[in-house]
Amino acid sequence: MKHPIATFILASTAFTSFPALAEEIPASALPALRAAAGSLSTQLAGDLKRELAANGPESAIQVCRDKAPQIAGELSRNNGWKVTRVSLKARNPLLGMPDAWEQTALQKMQERLAAGEKPETLEVMEVVKEPAGRFLRYAKGMPTQTLCLTCHGAAAEMAPGLKAKIAAAYPRDAATGYTVGMLRGAVSIKQPLD
Repeated sequence: MKHPIATFILASTAFTSFPALAEEIPASALPALRAAAGSLSTQLAGDLKRELAANGPESAIQVCRDKAPQIAGELSRNNGWKVTRVSLKARNPLLGMPDAWEQTALQKMQERLAAGEKPETLEVMEVVKEPAGRFLRYAKGMPTQTLCLTCHGAAAEMAPGLKAKIAAAYPRDAATGYTVGMLRGAVSIKQPLD
């Protein structure tokens, strides 16, 4: 028998292209996943705002470079999950490149955004089977905020010193050209079920 909450979650968030197994999704999973994704975003935004106010954009680069992986690592250790940020246009290919499931989730969120869905509602959740076992996969869209444009907006509009710092910290950067409301990436969570 399918769990009614899990079925509602899947039906209400347009998962039609994902062959999710609704009866296998724990009913309590979504609030905890949303809380973890929200925690990463809130902590990072707070640290960025403080650093921008105190030392400016060039100094704030280190917050995303160093602090975001620390926050994700702490959330991963505390929950026994893999928590990360991913994007189809990654700034740091070593940490931000999406796996196949994440690529599909990001593409589907992009399509839903283009169809008029609000950026803050974009999320995907699915139980997947892999050689290592069953996993609950979750991706929460990261819409581009005004704050993000300082380092992720049009490259031509960035101050030369900021562009040079970004190029030095991220020689393979692809994460520019965004405008407010665009999907910049996602917080991705992978939770083992077995």
